[in-house]
Amino acid sequence: MATTPNPSDLPLDPNLAAANEAPKGGGGYSAENITVLEGLAAVRLRPAMYIGSTGEQGLHHLVYEVVDNSVDEALGGHATRIDVTIHVDNSITVVDDGRGIPVDNKTINGVTMPAVQVVLTMLHAGGKFDASNYKVSGGLHGVGVSCVNALSEEFDVEIWRDGFAWEQDYSKGAPISLLRKVGPSTRRGTKVHFLPDKSIFTVTEFNYDTLANRLRQLAFLNKGIEIGLTDERQTDAKSGESKTQNFKYTGGIAEFIKLLNKGKVVLHEKPIYMEAERDGVAMEIALQYNDAYSETVFTFANNINTIDGGTHLAGFRSALTRTINAAGQSLGLFKDVKENLSGPDVTEGLVVVISVKLSQPQFEGQTKGKLNSNIAGTVQAFVNERLGAFLDTNPQVAKKIINKAIDAARAREAARKARDLTRRKGALDGGGLPGKLADCSERQPDRCELYLVEGESAGGTAKQGRDRKFQAILPLKGKILNVEKARYDKMLGHEEIRAMITALGCGIGKDDFDASKLRYGKLILMTDADVDGSHIRTLLLTFFFRHMTELIKRGHVYIAQPPLFRIKKGKFEQYIKDERQYVEVMIKRASDGMVLTYGEGAAKIDGAELTAFMQQLSDYLGFFDKVGKRLRNEAATLEFVKIFAHEAKAPAQKADFQSIDKLGLMRQRLLEMEKEYQFRAVGEPVLDEEHQTWSVSFTDSQGAVRKIDWALANAAETRQLLGKYDEIQDKLQAPFLISYAPKTAAAVIQEAADEAEEDAADGVVAETESAVPDATAAAKPAKRSSRVNQDPVEKKTPREVFDYVIEQGRKEYQVQRYKGLGEMTAPQLWDTTMDPERRTLMQVRLEDIAATEEIFTTLMGEDVESRRKFIEENALDVKNLDI
Repeated sequence: MATTPNPSDLPLDPNLAAANEAPKGGGGYSAENITVLEGLAAVRLRPAMYIGSTGEQGLHHLVYEVVDNSVDEALGGHATRIDVTIHVDNSITVVDDGRGIPVDNKTINGVTMPAVQVVLTMLHAGGKFDASNYKVSGGLHGVGVSCVNALSEEFDVEIWRDGFAWEQDYSKGAPISLLRKVGPSTRRGTKVHFLPDKSIFTVTEFNYDTLANRLRQLAFLNKGIEIGLTDERQTDAKSGESKTQNFKYTGGIAEFIKLLNKGKVVLHEKPIYMEAERDGVAMEIALQYNDAYSETVFTFANNINTIDGGTHLAGFRSALTRTINAAGQSLGLFKDVKENLSGPDVTEGLVVVISVKLSQPQFEGQTKGKLNSNIAGTVQAFVNERLGAFLDTNPQVAKKIINKAIDAARAREAARKARDLTRRKGALDGGGLPGKLADCSERQPDRCELYLVEGESAGGTAKQGRDRKFQAILPLKGKILNVEKARYDKMLGHEEIRAMITALGCGIGKDDFDASKLRYGKLILMTDADVDGSHIRTLLLTFFFRHMTELIKRGHVYIAQPPLFRIKKGKFEQYIKDERQYVEVMIKRASDGMVLTYGEGAAKIDGAELTAFMQQLSDYLGFFDKVGKRLRNEAATLEFVKIFAHEAKAPAQKADFQSIDKLGLMRQRLLEMEKEYQFRAVGEPVLDEEHQTWSVSFTDSQGAVRKIDWALANAAETRQLLGKYDEIQDKLQAPFLISYAPKTAAAVIQEAADEAEEDAADGVVAETESAVPDATAAAKPAKRSSRVNQDPVEKKTPREVFDYVIEQGRKEYQVQRYKGLGEMTAPQLWDTTMDPERRTLMQVRLEDIAATEEIFTTLMGEDVESRRKFIEENALDVKNLDI
């Protein structure tokens, strides 16, 4: 077994410590105050310079950096498969079957270390600077994976090459072990596992859809590469398998176009596809027109999604307008058109993907949002030639595209006249604002909120309950127009939409829209929680997605979240936001006065200790169920937990699997359970030569093979489970006896006072002026006196104890589950949904634009058949159906 070496034996970066040092005190300023940061210390001190931000964007950028390295291997013809896994602790594993990072030694500044350590601990180190290794690459600065290492609490790399497996561990950019040769292996490639540093990132939870969107794009952009994404945080309730998707597209970006146009009526059946290499630039463009009224554009440079466009997009747009105008003139289609078509005319209904690959590209910043390389002329000449040739040889397709653009030009003129009615007036005088808008007095937009409320009635309640200083209310009558099926000029003629546009103040359309003129920092959609409310919310989201996408991207759009429950008991009521909080409240209330006796020694816990234990037990059972889905047997899972929970109050150790001691004991337990649970083929421990660890397996009653090995024990959910078990294992011993202790009069008074204080802190509203009882109230029966006289209840397992406590908590309350805004008074609406101190808002974010395109097209578009199919496939998964 490899041991952690003495830090003095490792060639560490001495500047790393500087990133965490506090500034020197005193008011003086001299040479002593000048700090020079080198290497990864600068990354930890100023992470946003290298990955864009320390929020959600930067967090996901860590994954992109690692995956891009694997894709670069594939571009060079050395890899075919990449797997990305999100673990339950929000750590990430990326595995490829490439050549593997080199492990031979390299001398840098007189210090010799393995090449993998050079790559992972030094900026501007890598194989991308040598064109003989990577002709085309997304990672050209040599700072990618080393930044990921610097910004991770845990960073482990495993390499398969030259017939062996190699491992090395890092933390916050510094190696904490030597590179070690583990054992022989026939595999090849690299496995990187990292856990982002919580002290660096403000957000530490990865979004599945965000990663899926990026990985899908990579699969489209690189024909033949297969990319898998697994989310261990989400499991199928029936199979217990983790959520998994595989992306592989032999048709490349032409298939991407078909996905984006899925469910839409297209003007030509096959996408127009162009590919060539000129002046050292490999260009690949696919485009297709549909009958919709918006455009969808994706641009990439060396597989990097250039969300802000760049020279490749500018060249394409210029060529597209010029080529379509030339084709229209040659076909004689402009007889009734006063002037040439403009850019917005020829892009209505266009779906296009542009991918360029070039050596040494120039981007704006490390996050590469915009391409600055001087290739606009190259792309323009390429599109002029290829698209012009296509339109010449396919006149029927050309006529459909050009006629649609001509219709768009006419509608643009009509829309211009309608748009004049919605132009924003002065932000200070409020002139021209809709009459039904109840505006706020605050004039600083980032301090203002606009509630778009379903119905005049709910709007009136919201107006009564709001804070007039910063909250504006715009009631919407009925269901607004479905803009997915309406042309621009018809949309602008709709009264409710025109009122919204006027109230927002930022204009609409490419020529007039200006997000900086938005009159409200938050746009909050507040609808009922029934079917009609969901439909109205979807119509509003369709409008924002199709015509004001920038507001979603900038984080201005929110959805109000009224509470799910109102619980009432006696003189008190409380609002509860979700199921999890509901369980927490039930635990807290039910355990009051309860005494739990456990184990043969009849140890007792009650009061705050019991409440804390029940919350820990809730977490423990949640993790137990996650691990149990791997073994599919509760008894086997429990034995596994008991055997491998380490004595040192730590998760399972790899040493436990480098010998057969504990695995032998686990096998013995399985043999003892063999008959009762119909286990078969409980095998002898098996050695994994590559990792030098042992495992034991059995076949369950369903015929599936279940393996107990280091991979299971080291899984994030298992580590969480064993950690929770270590915290509470002393209290998990049967038998369990639950009873309620008698209370004295003094205890009753103190209990009521404490409860009132706690409820006030929780935001509970008292029906009387004083929540603290007086001396007369002391003589009244205790609120839970009915429980005092209950006979003790015996339970056999911790799960039975937990279920019983939740059941007892529910008995004491009147529970109301809210459906709509109309069930609340103005004060209740303020307390639960509009008060910034207590409300919960859900921010609308655009993460997977391909999936978003598909869902809006399916649900709101013209294709009735695809909508029917969607409903049939998802009918069984619907929740809270209002019939």
